[in-house]
Amino acid sequence: MLPYHPMKKLLYLNCILCLMLFSCTGKPKTKSNKPSASLKPNSATKIDLPQIKKRDTLVALTGFNSISYFIYRGQPMGYEYELLERFARHLDVELKLIIVRDMDDIFELLNSGKGDIIAHNLTVTGGRKEIVNFSDPVNTTQQVLVQRKPENWRQLKQHQIEKKLIRTPLELSGKTIHIREGSSYYPRLLSLMEETGEEIDIETVTGDEASTESLIKQVAHGEIDYTISDENIASISTAFFPNLDIDMAVSLQQQIAWATRKNAPKLLKEINAWLDKEQKNADYYVIYNKYFKSRRTIAKAVKSPLYAATTGKISMYDELIRKHSVKIDWDWRLVASLIYQESKFDPSAESWVGAKGLMQMMPETAADLKVEDLEDPDNSIKAGTDYLRRLERFWEKRVEDEEERIKFVLASYNAGPGHVLDAMRLAEKYGKNPQKWENHVADFLRKKSKPKYYNDPVVKSGFCRGEEPFKYVTQILRRYEHYKTFVKEESKPKEVLATK
Repeated sequence: MLPYHPMKKLLYLNCILCLMLFSCTGKPKTKSNKPSASLKPNSATKIDLPQIKKRDTLVALTGFNSISYFIYRGQPMGYEYELLERFARHLDVELKLIIVRDMDDIFELLNSGKGDIIAHNLTVTGGRKEIVNFSDPVNTTQQVLVQRKPENWRQLKQHQIEKKLIRTPLELSGKTIHIREGSSYYPRLLSLMEETGEEIDIETVTGDEASTESLIKQVAHGEIDYTISDENIASISTAFFPNLDIDMAVSLQQQIAWATRKNAPKLLKEINAWLDKEQKNADYYVIYNKYFKSRRTIAKAVKSPLYAATTGKISMYDELIRKHSVKIDWDWRLVASLIYQESKFDPSAESWVGAKGLMQMMPETAADLKVEDLEDPDNSIKAGTDYLRRLERFWEKRVEDEEERIKFVLASYNAGPGHVLDAMRLAEKYGKNPQKWENHVADFLRKKSKPKYYNDPVVKSGFCRGEEPFKYVTQILRRYEHYKTFVKEESKPKEVLATK
């Protein structure tokens, strides 16, 4: 059973229910929001669960917000992101996220085959059911009016504040409410107009500024007066915009679910079976509570300078990483992902074997590179990138393809080049491609924990827990893909350009 949110204002919801039952029949003057025929599934797009498993990748369509998906302190996070990760592991496939900047496009992208599933705090509505299938709910919410409290609200008593706020749907008459046209809020406002017989000025917004969180921020800053939001999103926003009021409900409880194409029934069935099992598991509610019960914690993350969606920053060391990445000609975001893997951006980190600093360099290796004081972030990143440059040169003549070579370098940074060379020789001996990482060299690195392989005559470095470097490379590259969606690449840092 899903976590339940009791409605804050039962009196107003009773009012809404009565309006639903006794609404006038006048037609609103605003245009219809009926789904376009062009959004229906393309008959040529026949991708269901067997095809997803065959290609070994689940492609999920989502977007940035403080609930579904974001990056904080270098770590990908989000309620639906964590559920998607668990579902992909259940399917034993990789998860690929496609970030949709304009939510008006998300259904077309799904039905054209660009994605397999939509997971983005999606409300189930009758109109949307015409063009997609919905899973069993992953959450419930209700729509609320987002409005500003009076400017002097801190000096007022609660009953004085209440008098200045909208508290019934009838009071929306003549008010201007900004919403994204393709959202579920649009048809809800049309219904309210029919139910009350009053005109509401609905201003629709498109593009990047049309996200719910962006519109909430505009209300808080006085740029617009009202918007509509799902309560779960609005509730988090009030933690860092205390001048907002979200107590006026404009809908009954609604379901939040994932969406699939109508011609993907096997995928839908698998999602529902998995959800049924997951929702009986305590871990499901641990994830739920992290994002919906710890409102202040999420608000702290969103306000942080390390909240990548708004600041474009991965860590407080971004400029140093940019500076030192230039010498190895790597995307600095890839180096940042490696640093997160090594130390989670903690400059005082020290491993059980004595590796120190952001890039977890052994003091002996750092001394060989003529670098001291590894707890100093600049020194640590210098030593780490100098070592990466050394590994790049080592592998340059052995692996021709640059993208493949990066995987060999990363594995060597973790396990040492000797073990990776062993895996190359094993791959060649057993008929695999020693120039390819995935399903070739990586497989034999993983097998180096077995006597048959670490005792093989071609092996020079002996036993290796190969699963660790395999996961190391996979996790760094996967995190790097997340970083690329949030943070723009800058070819050279300002400091480097200034010295030329």
